[in-house]
Amino acid sequence: MRRIVPTPAPQTAGPIPVERPRRLRRSAALRGLVAEHALRVEDLVEPMFVVPGSGVRTAITTMPGIYHQSVDRLVEDAKAAHALGIPAVILFGIPEHKDSAASALADPRGPVPLAAAALKRALPDLVVIADLCACEYTDHGHCGLLDAAGDIDNDSTLALLATGALAYAHAGIDVVAPSDMMDGRVRAIRHALDTDGFTGTAILSYAVKYASAFYGPFREAACSTPAFGDRRTHQMDPPNAREAVREALLDVAEGADAVMVKPALSYLDVVLRVREAVNVPLAVYNTSAEYSMIKAGAAAGWLDEARAVDELLVSCKRAGADFILTYFARAAAGRMAAR
Repeated sequence: MRRIVPTPAPQTAGPIPVERPRRLRRSAALRGLVAEHALRVEDLVEPMFVVPGSGVRTAITTMPGIYHQSVDRLVEDAKAAHALGIPAVILFGIPEHKDSAASALADPRGPVPLAAAALKRALPDLVVIADLCACEYTDHGHCGLLDAAGDIDNDSTLALLATGALAYAHAGIDVVAPSDMMDGRVRAIRHALDTDGFTGTAILSYAVKYASAFYGPFREAACSTPAFGDRRTHQMDPPNAREAVREALLDVAEGADAVMVKPALSYLDVVLRVREAVNVPLAVYNTSAEYSMIKAGAAAGWLDEARAVDELLVSCKRAGADFILTYFARAAAGRMAAR
């Protein structure tokens, strides 16, 4: 009778591990069961660019898949986003005429008020947010009105923003989102809204907006490249993180219902700091250049776009963001719906 000799156990370099974290990574179901953070479709806000006219849908060359759209086309596009479960959009308006006073900002017949009214008629449950800044409306491209020396006049800009917020509220906007970084703008906007009876209109403040290189494609999209100088006198300096907490706390004290950090990827440490400091909802903006970099890398075959996007967005949640403004909103929502 043949004798069976047991196979000797493989030799290890040291003691057998007691802790084996890999056990919970063995399958997709296990990984999902123990996932610490997850992206939901309810976390997504889609940015949209609205222009005058009708039947307009013009590609923005630096942002593949993103368009300038007239109100009629934008409403149809928003319906497609809403059908995927995306709960909110943020509107950026490009007016027909720009001047040094940003007079089109508060025009009730401007692109943003018209789009807001049309969206609320077509999609009453859609949360409509309006970016509130002078840069899209001034002929010089800066975020505020200029004084005689050519510098931004902080306090006169506050009145402009308050007037613009009222125009948006009258059109049915749910949330105004001041992105100008003027000192005291949240208090001025809150006072104007409350005084005019719009106590239910919320403020999402771009409380922490850095003077970043990651806005380049947006400036084509919003036609807002500064005619001279830059925005470093009012947007935050990238080395500063403690200042970010200060800015966020100031805006909350002035009446902001939620605050935002922009950009996302280079500032996730700041997102975490702000999350730990404030008790209001926190947003993060996945910016135009972050979008375009991934699109370009995917087009060149250098990365897997879907995996890169999912990783990017969940990193925002992991850092502490409650919701994310992203041009990838529809792509991410479509993948979630398909799972």
